[in-house]
Amino acid sequence: PCNLTGWWENDLGSKMQVFEVGNDGTFSGEYHTAVSSAKNPIQPSPLVGSQHLDEDGQHTFGFTVNWKKFSDSTAVFVGQCFNGDNGEEVLHTSWLLREKVDSEQDDWKATR
Repeated sequence: PCNLTGWWENDLGSKMQVFEVGNDGTFSGEYHTAVSSAKNPIQPSPLVGSQHLDEDGQHTFGFTVNWKKFSDSTAVFVGQCFNGDNGEEVLHTSWLLREKVDSEQDDWKATR
């Protein structure tokens, strides 16, 4: 079965460390992004999430990253862990990023 515990790296060089997945599927860790539009220097950011544990081992999961150490934004990721053809575990994810805006009228440009 796919196990999220450990280090993961994406195509852009961002890295995620999942400390441990509990028996109930909950986990925490740190996200080390390689890309940012923030003016402050990038810093590792806390993440919390949940993994759906099922019998076939190709689990779905979701987690939230709070970029509070260098930005006023929050991101959510959802995905699935696959056991690849070569036996290596692969994560496929989608994400949404919400940036803080100064007014309700600017809400339209706050989510990517």
